[in-house]
Amino acid sequence: MAHYHYSKSTKRGILLFTILIVLIFIAPDLIQYFRPKPEIKLEQWTVNEKVVTEKLNQQTGFTYRNTWKKKRFSAPPVKFNPNEYTLEQWMALGLSEKQSAIVLKFTNRTIYSNEELKRIFVISDELYNLIKDSTVYPERTKNLDKLTEYRMEQKLIYVDINRAELDDVLKAGEIMMFDAKQLIRLRDQLGGFYSSEQFSEVWQATPEKIAVWEKYLRIDPSELKTFNINTCSVKELSYHPYISWNLANSLVKLRMQNGPFKEIRDVKKSVLMTDELYEKLKHYLKVEEEE
Repeated sequence: MAHYHYSKSTKRGILLFTILIVLIFIAPDLIQYFRPKPEIKLEQWTVNEKVVTEKLNQQTGFTYRNTWKKKRFSAPPVKFNPNEYTLEQWMALGLSEKQSAIVLKFTNRTIYSNEELKRIFVISDELYNLIKDSTVYPERTKNLDKLTEYRMEQKLIYVDINRAELDDVLKAGEIMMFDAKQLIRLRDQLGGFYSSEQFSEVWQATPEKIAVWEKYLRIDPSELKTFNINTCSVKELSYHPYISWNLANSLVKLRMQNGPFKEIRDVKKSVLMTDELYEKLKHYLKVEEEE
C-alpha cells in the first residue's frame, strides 16, 4: 500500500480550509446570537389589544399572533329591567339566539329578583356576575286577595303527562320541544310516570328543567301500564327500562321452578332484585294467573 507524505505547508493549508468550511456553516447562527435584541418597553403598552400587537410587530420585526381570548360575555351598558330586554339585547350580552329565546320564555311571565334570574338555567355564573349589579325589577304586587291569587293560578296550564300528546306538553309554554319529546319517550318506555322523581331519568334533564316540569306537569298513577309477570317472556320483560335481560331471565326461571308468582313482592326472591329497584319496578307489575 502506498504511503503519502505531506509537507508542513500542505497540512497547514488543509487545516485552514477545514476551518473555513466550518465557519461558513456556523456563521449565520453566530451572527444571530450576538446581534443585539430589541428592547420591548412594557411600560409603554396600553391595555388595548391592537396597540399591544402593533408594538410587538414594530419592536421585534416579527408578526405577533394575537392569542388573547375575547370575553364571551359583555356587561350591559346601563341598568336594565330583564323583563324588557329583547332577543337581540340578550344576544348582545353574549347568549346564543336559542339561549336568549329560553330567557324570554321566563321573562315574559315576569321575574322579580336576581334570585329568579339566576335560576334560569342558561344564565351562567359568569354572565350573572356581570349583570347582577345592573338589574332593576318591577315591584311584586302585594297583599293579593284570594280571588286574584286564584285567577293568577288559573293562567297556568297543567298537563297530565301520562295522558298528554306532544302538543299538549308544549302548551305549558316553558317546556322546550326537545324536552317534551324526551319526556314522552321515557313515559312510553316506562308505561307512565308514578312520581315526578322519575323526571331526573329523562335524557339531558337538569335541576332547572325539572323545576319547570314539576310546575306544569301532573301525574295520575292510575294511568300506568302494568304487565303480568306470570305470562311475560324474557324478551317482553327486558323491554322495560328497569329490567335487564339477566333479571328478566332470572324472573322467568323462578316462575318455571316455583310456579306462578302469588304476590308482586315474590320477585324479590331473585338475587338480582335489589330493594331500590323493587320500589321503582313494583308500580309496573301485576300478578294474574293464566286462564
